Amino acid sequence: MGLLDWFTGRATTAARLPERPVAPIARTAPPPAFAVVDVETTGLSPRSDRVLEVAVVRVDARGGVVDEWSTRLDPEGPVGATHIHGIRPEDVVGAPLFRQLAGHVASRFSGLPVVAHNARFDLAFLRAEFQRAGWDMPYLPAFCTLDASYHYLPDLDRRRLADCCWATGVRLDGAHSALGDARATAGLLQRYLGGIGGLPVHGDLVSLPGAARSVTWPTGPVREPVTILPGASPSARRPLHTTPPRPVPRPLVQRLTGLSLLELVDEGAPPGTLTYLEQLADALEDGDISDAEAGRLHDLVEVYALTREDLDAAHRAFVLALAHRALDDGHVSRAERTELHALAGVLEVPKSTVLDLIQRADRARSARMSADLRPLPDDWPFGDPVRVGDKVVFTGCDDAQRARLERRAEELGVRVQGNVSRLTAMLVTDGSSSGTKLARAAELGTRVVHPDDFEVLLAHLQPALEAASGARLRPPARAGRDVPRAAASPSAIRSWALANGYAVGVRGRLPRDVVDAFERARL
Repeated sequence: MGLLDWFTGRATTAARLPERPVAPIARTAPPPAFAVVDVETTGLSPRSDRVLEVAVVRVDARGGVVDEWSTRLDPEGPVGATHIHGIRPEDVVGAPLFRQLAGHVASRFSGLPVVAHNARFDLAFLRAEFQRAGWDMPYLPAFCTLDASYHYLPDLDRRRLADCCWATGVRLDGAHSALGDARATAGLLQRYLGGIGGLPVHGDLVSLPGAARSVTWPTGPVREPVTILPGASPSARRPLHTTPPRPVPRPLVQRLTGLSLLELVDEGAPPGTLTYLEQLADALEDGDISDAEAGRLHDLVEVYALTREDLDAAHRAFVLALAHRALDDGHVSRAERTELHALAGVLEVPKSTVLDLIQRADRARSARMSADLRPLPDDWPFGDPVRVGDKVVFTGCDDAQRARLERRAEELGVRVQGNVSRLTAMLVTDGSSSGTKLARAAELGTRVVHPDDFEVLLAHLQPALEAASGARLRPPARAGRDVPRAAASPSAIRSWALANGYAVGVRGRLPRDVVDAFERARL
């Protein structure tokens, strides 16, 4: 099944199929016992996407191929992801509609259990196509080679068709084409029927052929088929759904394109939710879910009979997998934190889930960056040191110096914030600006540090202090010229300087000797 295999990271050029059905294999063979099917589709939603290509390989009770059949179909709309299935719009010009072949497809399945890799996906699309064609597709006994891999291949890490074929020595040619994948699935079924590693044959393979013989297919459509702009060519027909242009991805959202389904399973996503999660990843590439995208997701919830518990586990796994991607560099930035919280809100994942993960990451990062830091000199004159994990805010300052100090602070594990709060360790300023940050620092009694002194503090960075609960601790302030105190405004310093004979302008950066003199006068 092409789309799921593609999403998990294996991109293979699809083989070109002949436009006519493949002729039956010319040899005497036992009667068919199973119908192995694969479909290539325009998307993931059976209600809004269409089947582009279908292949049926019928095998006998031992798994030997009896005959095979394949054809492309006119999807009555866009062909979807050509880079996955390899089918271009011109490849389906003149191809039959599914409703024109519905009777023949039914005859390939009649009296046989259906086998597919991720059978629920293939059968959901076939059922939707039969319904559009006016047929009532009966319940078909089905065997899923993906689900059965847990019985036959319990230690396998990945369970894509390619992975299962590799593990059992089955040849896979023409991956992401319906016939290529159906042939490979038939080969996998043959291995299952023969037993693998001494394991007993799966019980369903014994019971399903008898159950399938009792299924009665209708002889034709029971209602008028659903038509879509008859007579129009595929390229001229109105698409079933369109995707608006995506805005430029945000830093964390763009990592969705590399998210593996295996990561989601590792984080606790139920296997039955993977197709839903694939569609969810596509929908969230622009950071939001449109009404059309929400409709397709709802379709998949119904098709796969997903419960509230399934969705909660899938959403939590999705958020955690993306959060771990954000932690790859050992730090979750402010932008990434904002995105993770927004994503958790959209998917109704408890805020505490993200907070706990980020806090654990921050503690680990602080511990890592605190290692091997040297103690302060005995004659240290600068009061409280800067510690790993401290939050600092900048205002004013020379642009080049500020940019350099902010970059260095982040590199060392000191968090640069945009606004002063009660958790801010210090405000770094040269006194050249008297805005809301300085006023807030004065209100809270936040320590104010000159950028030159802050550079010295960074050079003598100290380890983070953690309480047993993980809360930040600060030691008692040491004596020094920048012990925390209410900040003086630049205008107050200028007034004092003019009154005491210093040459200062009415605006601009205050000279360092003037600021030092003012601070000494306050002692």
